[in-house]
Amino acid sequence: MKGLLTRLAGDRGAALIETAFTLPLLLFISVSIIEFGRAYQAWQVLTNAAREGARVAVLPGTSDDAVTSRVKAYLQAGELDAASSATVAIDRDTTISLGTGTASASRVEVDYPFTFMVLQPVAQLVVKGSTVGGPITMSASATMRNE
Repeated sequence: MKGLLTRLAGDRGAALIETAFTLPLLLFISVSIIEFGRAYQAWQVLTNAAREGARVAVLPGTSDDAVTSRVKAYLQAGELDAASSATVAIDRDTTISLGTGTASASRVEVDYPFTFMVLQPVAQLVVKGSTVGGPITMSASATMRNE
């Protein structure tokens, strides 16, 4: 009887149980850091693509197709996997303030459906039947003065 009590009172296996509790939390935090880093990188590419589109849009005689193709080419060069599903909105009739007056400008807005690789499938497992696991729409815009 004394041997059984000694065996039950020991701390053997405590490290294994502590690891079983903390390892999933550490993995979740690590994956979240990586996923949000990917999202930030995609947003930076999206912002730069909008700027490239605005640079093309302000040139005289350029078409909307030229602006859209430049934006999508930049998104593909940035290795965004859903670059073809990005939408580009071009407004050539906007104005910007120059301090002493206003000038005509062009505005390019790019919307991109971003999907988390790990977090969205996990969210779909946890919350079934909701849109929590769907792609989020990132948006970036750039406005430049017409030449």
